[in-house]
Amino acid sequence: MFCGYNCTRQSLAALNVLYAMVSVLLVGVASWGHLFSLVSSVRVVAAVVGVGCFLFVVAFMGLCGALKHNQILLFFYMIVLFVVFVMQFSVSCACLTLNKQQQDRLLEAGWNRSETTQQDVERTLNCCGFTRVDNSTCAASCVQGALSCQPCSDIITRYTGDILRFVGGIGLFFSFTEILGVWLARRFRNQKDPRKPPGAFL
Repeated sequence: MFCGYNCTRQSLAALNVLYAMVSVLLVGVASWGHLFSLVSSVRVVAAVVGVGCFLFVVAFMGLCGALKHNQILLFFYMIVLFVVFVMQFSVSCACLTLNKQQQDRLLEAGWNRSETTQQDVERTLNCCGFTRVDNSTCAASCVQGALSCQPCSDIITRYTGDILRFVGGIGLFFSFTEILGVWLARRFRNQKDPRKPPGAFL
């Protein structure tokens, strides 16, 4: 039979090992960025670390369910992964379909929410303010230098479309791996372990 018990089990386990590696990478990158002061906002770091930890828990649950053929773990794994798929697919589609005006409004709303993020962006891109230069609270080095500062929106908007398409494409790719995980988990739940007696329960 195509893709029997062992094949499905190994595919599901491999998929969850991939998810675990991605979660460790997320936590590592966020911690590295905060350690070297690339991102000083605690909320941003905490959000990325939280997503990484959540993904690791889901991957661990799926891996345990695959290795032990545990019906309960596989059921909850399917439910959680399907909810994550719906959310990620929606966000990815939104990233790919935002027009220029929507991108500008989204950027300005994000800019106004956190002063720490503003300072990080100003230091990294060497710019001041969002749409107009404000030297009084600017953290960029161009304030002390001979070069005149320019608004951050001019620099950010050059790359916004490309970044959103990249993020949307990556999110869309991973959302399809999640629906693959749901299908594999459902298939594996309904398969009988060939090592068990013929009359035994799944």
